[in-house]
Amino acid sequence: MTTTQIATPAGTAVPAAVPAAAAAAFPSTVRSYHLGEGSGLDRLSLRTAPPRTPGPGEVAVAVRAVSLSFRELLVLRGTYVLPVKPDLVPVSDGAGEVVAVGPGVRWARPGDRVTATLFPDWRDGRLAPELLPQLGGSLDGMLTELAVLPERALLPVPAHLSYAEAATLPCVGLTAWNALTGDGRGVRPGETVLTTGSGGVSLFALQYARALGARVIATTGSRGKEQRLRELGADEVVNYRDRPDWHTAVRELTGGRGVDRVVDTAGSLEQSVRSLAVDGHLALVGSVSGDWPPLDSRLLFAVAATVRTVAVGSHAQFAAMNGFVAEHALRPVVDRVFPFEEAAAAYEYYERVNPMGKVVIAVG
Repeated sequence: MTTTQIATPAGTAVPAAVPAAAAAAFPSTVRSYHLGEGSGLDRLSLRTAPPRTPGPGEVAVAVRAVSLSFRELLVLRGTYVLPVKPDLVPVSDGAGEVVAVGPGVRWARPGDRVTATLFPDWRDGRLAPELLPQLGGSLDGMLTELAVLPERALLPVPAHLSYAEAATLPCVGLTAWNALTGDGRGVRPGETVLTTGSGGVSLFALQYARALGARVIATTGSRGKEQRLRELGADEVVNYRDRPDWHTAVRELTGGRGVDRVVDTAGSLEQSVRSLAVDGHLALVGSVSGDWPPLDSRLLFAVAATVRTVAVGSHAQFAAMNGFVAEHALRPVVDRVFPFEEAAAAYEYYERVNPMGKVVIAVG
């Protein structure tokens, strides 16, 4: 990682859009990480530059925390499925404090605690090609001290959450919420949900499913994580290293019936489908292993399964999730917090350790 200083014009003034009460909070210089050419962490550089004044409909947010997800590793490796702009400020997920607003802003005010949707233009309904611009991809992201964002992308942070906790919501938190509720039917009390692994999406899905009244079966390959999954609400835990045929264990735990829903983060489609009850729902989030084994479609017909890929979620879904998180006083699981200056170490730790909970970078 390299560090570059960019000269700041002498006498840089606080933008006119900043109310007097917030002027002291608006920085004269801003540090931001950028992704350049190359591969891996060598792409990551830290630069200092003058801040940008928020324009019409825009809000300047002093970022307080960001969180990493598997998506950020894909962006770093150059294997992300959506477009990534050159010289990107990475990371989609962050939370911070409003320090300035541009003309025409309707509700955001300096001092508000906010976070942003990954897809700023996706307000509600179905995802469409024109709604695909995303933070930390085709748009600059949140690994910066000051992010200037459209107000339409922002949402208030649930009052009981810290900035570090709130920063975990936009990608994995919302993906888990969409996986459980976004099919139009949603999880019903008394149903059984299977979560695979102990990554960020799976931990959120476990907490949401329990709060929705479901029984939860979780899988893990780590004996040390079994008890923690139970503490977070898992009714049963299957260790897939002890039971490579974990789908059989899942069916045994359900009396042969199978589960109503699977949140699959590993891409293990065949075993996930074999775990389903008739008319079951499989939310495919991705494959953290990178493997995409083939699936015999006859397995889908055998249980009349619905398989739905999940692409995070809309602003409306984010708002609903925030309300649910606040109502049930849910707290995201944070594994470790790194200082802003150690962002590269945070990436390295996330990739190497396979943490149980979110890796957060404290910005300010």
